[in-house]
Amino acid sequence: MKTESLIYFSSRSGNCHRFVEKLGLPATRLPIGPQEMSPIATKPYVLLLPTYGGGGTKGAVPKEVIQFLNIEENRLFLRGVIAAGNTNFGDAYAIAGDIVAQKCRVPYLYRFELLGTAKDVQSVKDGLQTFWQHAHNESFS
Repeated sequence: MKTESLIYFSSRSGNCHRFVEKLGLPATRLPIGPQEMSPIATKPYVLLLPTYGGGGTKGAVPKEVIQFLNIEENRLFLRGVIAAGNTNFGDAYAIAGDIVAQKCRVPYLYRFELLGTAKDVQSVKDGLQTFWQHAHNESFS
């Protein structure tokens, strides 16, 4: 099966980076710091991002992700969102995923806490494979 794209942002804490490493899938990391140039997506991808802030919507989506999604091509190729968060934030748990999915009109595929568990890693891996398989089947029907 053709490998699909995963693009992710991870802050200096590296939680999302470690999660992506556990997935063992090819992935592109967005640069830390808005002064860096955002990459341009050239094929469909799923975005994985952390949730910032203390439990509200303000500041929940990292500035680097906003900068990346402000590029039209990057929004056009976005197919789904996966977000990390902290359950201590209650209703705002992984809310960055809700915000991006709603704004870009793509499915919110999965949410996990902090570093994710082994079960989260397996669920995301299996879910992405199924997601891309369905995406291919729909584009050929």
